[in-house]
Amino acid sequence: MPGIILTNFFIYALVNAFTPGPGNILALNAVTNYGWKKGKPLFFGIFAGYYLVQIICAFFVFGVGAFLPNALTIMKYVGAAYILWLAIHIAIGKPETSKNQGAASFLKGFMLQFVNIKIYMFGITALTGYITPYSTALMVLLGFELIIATTGTIATSTWIGMGLLIQKFYLKHFRIINIVLALTLLECIWSMLRT
Repeated sequence: MPGIILTNFFIYALVNAFTPGPGNILALNAVTNYGWKKGKPLFFGIFAGYYLVQIICAFFVFGVGAFLPNALTIMKYVGAAYILWLAIHIAIGKPETSKNQGAASFLKGFMLQFVNIKIYMFGITALTGYITPYSTALMVLLGFELIIATTGTIATSTWIGMGLLIQKFYLKHFRIINIVLALTLLECIWSMLRT
């Protein structure tokens, strides 16, 4: 696998993981509302759900590759379209800072990830856009999905750790930050479609 593909996989993973999404926003709001100690169950639920969803994505991509190998090429273009949509959405989006998140529980954080379309698309798009052109082995797919889940967990932990500091900085500079992230995603699409 060429180094540029791996580099762009990691760029895509970092941008996608660190941008505001349901898990990051819920974690940020939980830490600002409940603190670390009371919010821990919810945070661990988010992390566990993230890993399980990414494992499901690896099995999905493996199954599609094994039974419908030509579908992976189509999925690459669907993935590129999703990344383009994500780039546009990030560039024009505004931060959500709703504090109406309810109680901090493991189950709430865990279940959030099963309805979090962002991480499903993240996992499937990353594999079909960057990895499956070079390998469709289940262990390779699982390995890259675990990298994605770990990156997501680190990102969510960062949002938790920074709490209000990130929220205030992001709210103040969100337009510039979002445009830079969107442009970075456009470069990821370019490299994906060249393979």
